[in-house]
Amino acid sequence: MIKNREPVLRNTAREIAMHLCFELSFTDLTCPELLDERLCTGRFQALAPEYEVYGQLPGPEQTAYIRKLVTGIASHGYELDQYIEKYAVGWKFARIPLVAAAIMRVAMYEILYMPEIPNAASINEAVELTRKYESDDVVRFVNGVLGTFVRTEAEITPPSTVPKA
Repeated sequence: MIKNREPVLRNTAREIAMHLCFELSFTDLTCPELLDERLCTGRFQALAPEYEVYGQLPGPEQTAYIRKLVTGIASHGYELDQYIEKYAVGWKFARIPLVAAAIMRVAMYEILYMPEIPNAASINEAVELTRKYESDDVVRFVNGVLGTFVRTEAEITPPSTVPKA
């Protein structure tokens, strides 16, 4: 049974966002169309028996978070893929499993464009999500790519600071 009022945790929202980012690669729908079509009770009910993450419809805050991630990743997809290829030493982008690429896009978008989320949290969640869907080799690969990305890019572009009131 789909529940509307219980909160969906951010890690669940990340997983849903990853699924949607993955799906964007294979659909003719625009990003807003995909989000509208997929973030609804009927879709969640259809997927709930197969995927635990769809057992509960996201609340307003989680839906906004998913929409922000997926829309941002769709807008910055080329840039994110360039970072993945740059830090995937010895790998061509085409060789990277599509689920792993979607997971890294989510983490990299959070790192680059959502400074309120600690880099370590984005990486840890990406590793845990990869562990759920991929082999141990891919888990190590994703961890290495994201770790190198943060170490290198943080040195080039320091995190933005928010003045204290």
